[in-house]
Amino acid sequence: MAEPPSLRRPRALLPSLMFTSLTVSVISTLGAPMVPTIAREQHVSLGAAQWVLTATLLAGAVAGPVLGRLGDGPRRRGAIQAALLGVLAGSVLAATAPGLPLLLAGRALQGMGMGLLPLAIAVAREHLPRRRMRSGIASLSVTTSVGAGIGYPMTGVIAQHADYRAGFWFAALLSASALLVVRWAVPAGSSTPRHPLDVAGAVLLCSALALLLLSLSQGMIWGAGSATTLGCLGGGVVLLLVWFLQARRAAHPLVDVRLMRNRAVLAANVTALLTGVGMFGVLSLVNLYTQVPEGAGYGFHLSLTATGLVLLPMSVGSVVANRLANALVSRRGPLRVLPLGPLIVTLDLVALALWRDHMPVLVLGTFLLGAGVGAAYAVMPLLIVRHVPPSETGSATSFNQVLRTIGGAVGSAAISAIMVAFTPAGSLLPSDTGYTAALLVTAGTTLLGVAAAVVLPPRRDTSFPATVSPVVSRGSRAALGPTPPADPGVIRRGSDR
Repeated sequence: MAEPPSLRRPRALLPSLMFTSLTVSVISTLGAPMVPTIAREQHVSLGAAQWVLTATLLAGAVAGPVLGRLGDGPRRRGAIQAALLGVLAGSVLAATAPGLPLLLAGRALQGMGMGLLPLAIAVAREHLPRRRMRSGIASLSVTTSVGAGIGYPMTGVIAQHADYRAGFWFAALLSASALLVVRWAVPAGSSTPRHPLDVAGAVLLCSALALLLLSLSQGMIWGAGSATTLGCLGGGVVLLLVWFLQARRAAHPLVDVRLMRNRAVLAANVTALLTGVGMFGVLSLVNLYTQVPEGAGYGFHLSLTATGLVLLPMSVGSVVANRLANALVSRRGPLRVLPLGPLIVTLDLVALALWRDHMPVLVLGTFLLGAGVGAAYAVMPLLIVRHVPPSETGSATSFNQVLRTIGGAVGSAAISAIMVAFTPAGSLLPSDTGYTAALLVTAGTTLLGVAAAVVLPPRRDTSFPATVSPVVSRGSRAALGPTPPADPGVIRRGSDR
């Protein structure tokens, strides 16, 4: 392996990476609080406006593994800058778009930024001194929840006192600043060998997801049994199957699906997918419900700023649960703690379905959402690292992140479909019953995530003998448990449970 390139400004590297990660995290959350405002100003239904979030998630699902592959070798900084240029272009397009189609195109370009956090962590892992590596990786990981917590109220203040376009101009300013920071502090390349980009895999995965999400979100408008709906659904399933077969045979696939044969990895990935649906179910529905305009007969008629403050406890719950989950894993093992996250999200969705007309319940609901997601996402990387060979850790954790994003995109599209189904003819607002139905449907989905976390894991320890990377934090190091036996054929019963 080649020597890592030298740093021009070593002290500025971590702050620069944190600023970049925080920037893309804030920008990725811009769409959610502004869905009702965009629906009113563009004169479209809430279901159609919900695509400003779905489009970003769809782009982010593909951007992660693509950028990860492009970031190998001598052009890592170029890959980061290209993604930020896409975010900048998308921000300007969204701010100036005269109609919803161009606005959605801009939001899709902004979704490219969702693939930058793994690249930022890779840079930190390679270039930070060992004494700063643990705290540096932990700081970068927290930027996702911190960015969401900052993004919602900040977006509300900007859009309320100007309009939603001002929020996208602010995103353009942030992304332009991040471009300058990356150019100034991030090294040009990496010592990781470069592999060719799996273009066929990227095209197949993106096309399959687009068709599936289109059938989910527009199926109620076209008709559940219409040829268009069934064609999109069938085409998406076929393309997804073709992508899966192509990924199994490719020398350097976009994501290594062969790792799914390990049942512990399969449990983590299925749970990630289903928990992502529930996460964006709560996020989208609480955001919509709090901003329902006066005269609808339900909701709270809050401003964007107030809605951002209601969603703020999600960040607090995520940080608290992340630490508690690490402590539990160190005592009970990751497989026993894995069902806890989706279970909290399920109970949260049911509570919101029954008692959402009380503001304290909504605030508690956003806190519990953060707690459930934080607990789930704290356990999944630990479980994957323990059950895959060290050489495949990057591919396996990247695939898990893609599935989280896909789950969010599916959840967002499903919410769009349910909102459309419960919107009376001639109205742009769904009935209150639509919110109840959407919350219960997403609760059923996350309950399947609980079942997957309980049923799918192996009965015996299938962990690989491996040393723990020095970038793992102290809590995570303990959470991984004792080093597995040198002989992988030696099976220890119950160690993960």
